[in-house]
Amino acid sequence: MTTANATSLPPAPIPLRADASVIGLVGIAHLISHYSQLLLAPLFPWLKDAFQVGYTELGFLMTIFFVVSCAVQAGSGFVVDRFGPRPILFGGLALLGLAAFGFAASTSYAMLAGFSVLAGIGNGVFHPVDYTLLNRRVSAPRLGHAYSVHGITGSLGWALAPAMLVPIAIATSWRVALVCAGVLAFSVLLVLLVSRRHLALPPLPAPSPAAKSAATGAAGQGGNFAFLRIPAVWMCFAFFFFYAVALNVVQAFAPEAARQLHAVPVALAAMCLTVYMVASAGGMVLGGFLAADPTRCERIVGIGFGLAACVAVALALAHPPGVLVPVLFGVMGFCAGIAGPSRDLLVKRSTPEGSTGRVYGIVYSGLDIGQALSPLLFGVLLDQGRFTAVLLGLAVVQGVLIASAFNVRRVRRTALA
Repeated sequence: MTTANATSLPPAPIPLRADASVIGLVGIAHLISHYSQLLLAPLFPWLKDAFQVGYTELGFLMTIFFVVSCAVQAGSGFVVDRFGPRPILFGGLALLGLAAFGFAASTSYAMLAGFSVLAGIGNGVFHPVDYTLLNRRVSAPRLGHAYSVHGITGSLGWALAPAMLVPIAIATSWRVALVCAGVLAFSVLLVLLVSRRHLALPPLPAPSPAAKSAATGAAGQGGNFAFLRIPAVWMCFAFFFFYAVALNVVQAFAPEAARQLHAVPVALAAMCLTVYMVASAGGMVLGGFLAADPTRCERIVGIGFGLAACVAVALALAHPPGVLVPVLFGVMGFCAGIAGPSRDLLVKRSTPEGSTGRVYGIVYSGLDIGQALSPLLFGVLLDQGRFTAVLLGLAVVQGVLIASAFNVRRVRRTALA
């Protein structure tokens, strides 16, 4: 009787401290990933003189980084599912640290290009690793908050890179700044090694007979690649492609377009992106609470990006005073941030059991592709002085995000019907 009662008891809830440890460790690793994306860009003025190259050549280093990262991200999910996320995470952080030291020691442009490849390989593993750990280790009621922290730490990584590297370069040299970046990456790696028990995955539950039958059928129809036949996976890929386009427009083109349209002082225009990112982080905090119910994630995405698109249209067609433009960017960032945790739930709800790394690797490679292709359109619009078109284009892309989110739900329900 006692044994029967014990086996019928529900599983003990996961302590908050255990969830918080996983979320925090994954978060600081994600911060280093985003930090590494801006290792070189803040130091371009110094690198230009040191290597006697132009901004085109320096910008090509970023292209190398993201192309390699995209390829690695698409493939690393298979490695994560095979060997587990923890060793892959340690390897990615080590490569980023080595790349920073390599940049610091470079004596030619070719060396910079080679270490950009190394950095891209290191950066490419993070999304499959991070989401496998979060989805497998964090309890369901706290998963929305986990996604929220994950997004916030990424934004903090983007903010930290220029804030740290530029003052060090001014005070000492660009080489010392990159050495400090490498030390930071290895310091985080050391923290994760010490706390590695929190990053060990629990065993997957034994599959039901129906699941075993489905897995056997999948093995005969594509095996490890069977998930590529799931329409919702490709809808998620498309969603993240357009999300990257919208983010790239905000980061690179929208502040200048708004400055030209509304006669915003240069100092205020420079604040637009910072205000957007800080407000976006605040929106993610609220979005973590709203994402507690996974069934409404598409509606939250629709509301968040719908409001953000309205702000973009107002920036394009209304005539706000220049001093209010950064405020409007803040409102737009807050609305987009609300959608962040629910955006990640879209992927989780479309991911077959045991394929987390592979699905997230493919889906999030859409981010790198979107960031690579977006300048080809919006850079041309800005060069042609079509500032209103830049902001209206941003609103259109945000509208496409809404349609994409609901399309993910539609194809997922169709597959289950």
